[in-house]
Amino acid sequence: MTNASLVFTPAVQRAQAERGSARAYAPRMAEGFPDRVTPELARFIAGQDTAFLATATANGAPYLQHRAGPKGFIKVVDERTLGFADYRGNRQYITLANLSENDRAFLFLLDPARRQRIKLWGRARVVEDNPALVEVLFDAGYKARPERAILFTIEAWDANCSSHIVTRFTEAEVEQAFEAVKSTIAELQAENARLRALLAQRAENG
Repeated sequence: MTNASLVFTPAVQRAQAERGSARAYAPRMAEGFPDRVTPELARFIAGQDTAFLATATANGAPYLQHRAGPKGFIKVVDERTLGFADYRGNRQYITLANLSENDRAFLFLLDPARRQRIKLWGRARVVEDNPALVEVLFDAGYKARPERAILFTIEAWDANCSSHIVTRFTEAEVEQAFEAVKSTIAELQAENARLRALLAQRAENG
């Protein structure tokens, strides 16, 4: 028995069989999905400044919440656990309430600049009154007020294909690329000035 049934539930398996994709996914059903943080996953997480956390009520009503922070705001706690500081926000507490009665959770990570996405199935819990943990997870200097921590235990994860991901860059990424362009332009301008001076000198010397 693998963890593939967490991702490919019986209903999913029926849908695949009815639509002709069951054979393609048979090896994955047999092997299962990774449930540990690999170096590849750790590098991907360290580069993310945004994420989407899905939870559900006890009776299954879904809720999706956007989470964000500095790059790497989601931290690798151990080989199966991710964590991040929960900032003070609009005080609706829907995610917190959902997790209090249903710990099933899902993280969706999208990197549009590199056209990559990773899906993580697992369970999440809220950790209150643990300033030491919050300090570890919070990025010092970030303009937010951390109030608690959320820990996410990975049960399965999968890297999606890049189809239909529109390439987008953050303001910081554009600025970084623009700085490189400006540096190249400055070098070319300096070289152009040097060559013009050399040509002028040769003209004067006949």
